[in-house]
Amino acid sequence: MSDRLSDKTMNRADPTRLDSTGAGTASLPSGRLVLLFTVSLVTAAGNTAMQSVMPSIGTALKVHDFWISLAYTWSALLWMICAPMWARRSDRRGRKAMMAIGLTGFIFSFGLCGLALWLGLNGILSAIGTLILFAVCRSLYGGFGSAAPPAVQAYVASRTSRVERTKSLSLISSSFGLGTVIGPTLAPFFILPGVGLVGPFLAFTLIAVAVLIALRLRLPDDTPAYAAKGDVIAAPFSASSDSRPMPSDSDEGAVTESGAVPKLSWFDQRLRPWMIAGLLGGHAQAAVMGLVGFLVLDRLGLRANPSEGAGPVGLVMTSGALATLLAQWGLIPVLHLGPRASCLWGISLAAVGAAILSVAGNLHAITIAVALISLGFGLFRPGFTAGASLAVSRAEQSQSAGIVASVNGAAYIVAPAIGVWLYGHSPWIGFGVIELLCLAVVVLGLKGLTRDDDLIGQRRT
Repeated sequence: MSDRLSDKTMNRADPTRLDSTGAGTASLPSGRLVLLFTVSLVTAAGNTAMQSVMPSIGTALKVHDFWISLAYTWSALLWMICAPMWARRSDRRGRKAMMAIGLTGFIFSFGLCGLALWLGLNGILSAIGTLILFAVCRSLYGGFGSAAPPAVQAYVASRTSRVERTKSLSLISSSFGLGTVIGPTLAPFFILPGVGLVGPFLAFTLIAVAVLIALRLRLPDDTPAYAAKGDVIAAPFSASSDSRPMPSDSDEGAVTESGAVPKLSWFDQRLRPWMIAGLLGGHAQAAVMGLVGFLVLDRLGLRANPSEGAGPVGLVMTSGALATLLAQWGLIPVLHLGPRASCLWGISLAAVGAAILSVAGNLHAITIAVALISLGFGLFRPGFTAGASLAVSRAEQSQSAGIVASVNGAAYIVAPAIGVWLYGHSPWIGFGVIELLCLAVVVLGLKGLTRDDDLIGQRRT
């Protein structure tokens, strides 16, 4: 009787508690969901705000575009290495703790990066010294900021029923797209007297501090037994997802007799095609988006007035972010696109947009081209992520999320710098390489990615 009473007490204390199969009706309270949404939103907005002002900052420092892009490399490498580690750690230490670590990494990284750039812009540090210090401070985001995204996804997956999880994960995923709209839109307004181009760094650091305080005070602690035990959703972005509970034995097969979940490898044959597609498409996206800001300055003749470049660059990036939201909030659910279809249609649209961008000569044409590119990658990214999620068991979802985050980081190790370097050497060569990467994804998708009906069907058996 005491055991039954204890169970009732725990269920009253935590309305998100699931039954042993995860097939209950639990859902996250709206307040918690909004807080998780905000955690993802602030980091996405801060990073895109930074990207919108960095071309102008580099020009003001009189540093070659290639070195500005290369300054992100070490951070991206750390992200690739650390994201799976943090994802596995979240299964033992709790997702709230990992979110706090991720936000703290973002706060220190963003604030110190802004300080480094301010010292350089005011002549206190040399241009080279500024870039080196910026790269070191940025590495804090790669090393510690990578703890947050997998933890947010796993927190939602482990504390919602299958019926509610689709809606909740779709909302969390959309926070990244909304953040990429807010960041470049607000960045020009934060360029204020006294702080100048580093104003966005200060503003988003303070916003992140407020979010961290709210996270500590408002989100309950969690101590999961292992990775999000329960049912796995088919594709959180797709209306064609299988919303029925999976048989419980399909997930338990991934758990050893001791209750531990075996370590998931990058080279697991279930994940391999999706990881290769994610790497190729991610490199294409990182290369083309890395050079957009510099292309705007060149095509509009703003190299001599870098402070005037933040506005047009922000406008172009905002149009791209809105197109990403259109893909994820509109096209995918309306057209009922599955993972494979989303990947193939998305990369094809991105290739067309890159071709238009290669010849665009004015702000209007550049904006349309970037919007089409972003629309394509807005389809491709959720397809790749959902395909990787569907390929593994429910108990392996945290590890799958960590590997996906790692792949996303891997694309930004060298692709932005190489893309900018090739563009500076010859725009035709730079855009030609981007088109070849897109073509490789199409070929792989047609031959190697599991068809959507088969992929969703295998999760029902």
